Amino acid sequence: MEATAGQVIHLADYRPTDFVLERVDLTFELDPRETLVIQRSLMHRREGADENAPLVLDGDELNLRAVAIDGNPIDESQYTVGPNTLTIRGLPTGTTFEVTVETIVNPEANTKLMGLYRTNGTYCTQCEAEGFRRITYFMDRPDVLGIYTITIIGDGAANPLMLSNGNFLGAGDYGDGRRFAAWYDPHPKPSYLFALVAGDLGVVEDTFTTMSEREVALKIYVEHGKEDRAAYAMDALKRSMKWDEEAFGREYDLDIFMIVAVSDFNMGAMENKGLNVFNDKYILADPETATDQDYANIEAIVAHEYFHNWTGNRITCRDWFQLCLKEGLTVFRDHEFSADQRSRAVKRIAEVRHLKAEQFAEDAGPLAHPVRPNIYREINNFYTTTVYEKGSEVTRMIATLLGRDTFRKGMDLYFERHDGQAVTIEDFVKCFEEASGRDLTQFTRWYHQAGTPAVTVSAAYDASARNLKLSLEQMIPPTPGQQVKEPMHIPLAMGLILDNGSEATPSAVTGGEYSGGVLHLTERAQEVTFEGISSRPVVSLNRSFSAPVNMHFDQSSDDIVHIARHDGDLFSRWQAINHLAMQDMIIGVNAGLGETTSASDALHSIITATIADEALEPAFRAQVLALPSEADIAREMGSNIDPDLIHDVRDGVIWSIAANARDEFNTLQASMKVEGPFSPDAASAGRRALANASLTWLSYADDDPARAAAAFGNANNMTELSHALMVLAHRFPQTTAASDAIAAFEERFSGNPLVIDKWFTIQATIPGADTLDRIKGLMESVHFAPNNPNRLRALIGSYAMANPTGFNRADGAGYRFLAEQIIDIDKRNPQVAARILTSMRSWRSLEQNRAGHARFALLQIDQSGPLSTDVRDLIDRMQKV
Repeated sequence: MEATAGQVIHLADYRPTDFVLERVDLTFELDPRETLVIQRSLMHRREGADENAPLVLDGDELNLRAVAIDGNPIDESQYTVGPNTLTIRGLPTGTTFEVTVETIVNPEANTKLMGLYRTNGTYCTQCEAEGFRRITYFMDRPDVLGIYTITIIGDGAANPLMLSNGNFLGAGDYGDGRRFAAWYDPHPKPSYLFALVAGDLGVVEDTFTTMSEREVALKIYVEHGKEDRAAYAMDALKRSMKWDEEAFGREYDLDIFMIVAVSDFNMGAMENKGLNVFNDKYILADPETATDQDYANIEAIVAHEYFHNWTGNRITCRDWFQLCLKEGLTVFRDHEFSADQRSRAVKRIAEVRHLKAEQFAEDAGPLAHPVRPNIYREINNFYTTTVYEKGSEVTRMIATLLGRDTFRKGMDLYFERHDGQAVTIEDFVKCFEEASGRDLTQFTRWYHQAGTPAVTVSAAYDASARNLKLSLEQMIPPTPGQQVKEPMHIPLAMGLILDNGSEATPSAVTGGEYSGGVLHLTERAQEVTFEGISSRPVVSLNRSFSAPVNMHFDQSSDDIVHIARHDGDLFSRWQAINHLAMQDMIIGVNAGLGETTSASDALHSIITATIADEALEPAFRAQVLALPSEADIAREMGSNIDPDLIHDVRDGVIWSIAANARDEFNTLQASMKVEGPFSPDAASAGRRALANASLTWLSYADDDPARAAAAFGNANNMTELSHALMVLAHRFPQTTAASDAIAAFEERFSGNPLVIDKWFTIQATIPGADTLDRIKGLMESVHFAPNNPNRLRALIGSYAMANPTGFNRADGAGYRFLAEQIIDIDKRNPQVAARILTSMRSWRSLEQNRAGHARFALLQIDQSGPLSTDVRDLIDRMQKV
């Protein structure tokens, strides 16, 4: 499955390589512009392979210096260098042989940040998905596993630190001021997990004792002077290691675990075996510079990358079509970790918010694809919320179907059977079938069928028969390349809530499988009868979002309020309130009411009652106050979207509640103040979240910046400071209070790029058409670095992805601006350009005028000249009818 530029790759074409890799020895002689890479690979021809088949190695922008077989140089008659390959002919059969390839790479010039590059004087690698081929010619695919030995040679003064995967073998002088370091990884791994870091960094050190009493050295490397900001990441790492032992029985397997934080990185982090490389925004934190959300992100991402040690590294994917097998599964694991560390209900609400905002939108547009796609043109474009978040939801549904204990048995079998292998979704699912005795054939359609299922429900209670009938129907909408869908196996957690708030237990259920509080929808249409129900219940369906579906259940406002007041599942209580708010807002949009939209009595009463209920944790109440976003409303409406109208309607609903509940919000803000030194613990973070939410609502009630300006002046941590700045900038952008706060924030944090990213983002997301001129001005700021992915995402990405009114200007200027930026960024960093371009994926849902402008902007990119495969792939798919 050779992947050349623009080539379409099909799952059906998979076949193993003709050669089997045994061992790899890599030597790097570091130089900023001319690093020499010497690769020696032991391999043999696969049994049954064609005896005349050549060895085809992948490469990208490499300078080939020499090729040798068993130490003997070969001339050009025996090999051919293509645009993206090195083909070697005449190799031995029936014996192991050694291939030596010498290449020269230029780390300094590598602005793509894939392969070997330099960031602030530090050498760094990023090899997933296809970056290793930018270092040396290689069978660069995930099913080629080998044992690696690494030798790094470089200037000792500039590179006192030389790191790679595995265990440290030793270091020493190499002459002429150079030094060397050697590493050995005893665990076979694919090339995408290779890592190298060299430079001069500070370190935070600790140890962890495993469940078998092995002591593991833990090291987090950061830029000098930032060591104290890595303490929370180290704590999160140790908690992750302990949790994985307790929850999944997984013990760490090397003598050392290292993390390196760098400032130039295309992704969030990378799970390279034993040497994780992180975007520094997901490592560095202290109360002055990091918000509670930053701390939570650090905790989750450190855990995610560590958990990959088993789900991704020890067991990897056979090919990139199986990407969800490592990413979706590991997202599920990090979600469970965070739920255990914090509030399970609040964590689940945050997960579903993100899933609906990103993945549901993806499923509904031209970029929709199955959790396991069967075709791709550029694999980097499939690191998506479908693969990650929906992939996690599929794993969660398996756990729901089987129950926690049986799910654990299936996972144990998976680890035992497939350790050291590159496997498929079929291998994974088979373990659960064997552990449970359950046929999961229908369930696996979740992996193969794109689109978000729509489930339509109606309920009828028969008092004389004392039964409740639920009529359910499922429909999976057409998606690109998949017009016809088969019924899914949809597990719906549910409850029947009686008038007094207790739950009814049916004496019998017919018409479908119902066990453990889960109803199994397996047919296109089912009628399920619950017997022995003493009085009409209110149906609570899809509790904890047990299945990622769009639910259409026409319940009365009274029933929804009953769920919001009495459901034992906190997620369902939040969902009910969210549903009421969405109803009010859609009514306002459809009627064109704008800011005159008012909240219904039902919504007003349940929100005021909920925020005053001290039995509910503050973090949950803060989630209730985060009403559906403008993007949520647009997604729910589906077509003919007018972002300005949606913005005004949402503001109107908030105004109508805030103006009548000013006293309640005043009391709430004052009562949630956290005394004493800052702590990022979940309880304190929840109190700050509720206090900040109250400040937002009071800004509507007051319609004056004074309160937010006071909060900005009194804040003693970044959570409160940045939120106060956001309220000032977003609610009162033309006031002196806002401009003074923006200037003060810049002056205070001008030397901290990660905090300046918050400054960029807050300004980039100021609602309204005027924000585009502000962004153009900020691009001239000394703080803006056009080659740094974090700066690009904070300013341009935030504008395009998180500012519905500013980006979707009626005159199309926002789209034209984005087109110009994508064309420019694509020349330097295609991955970042493509990721920001996905902000245009829902352009067809806009009202006619805006959709026309968006279409023109896409055409502008299309016709701009040569594009990277990353951007070309998305442009073609987004324009396809």
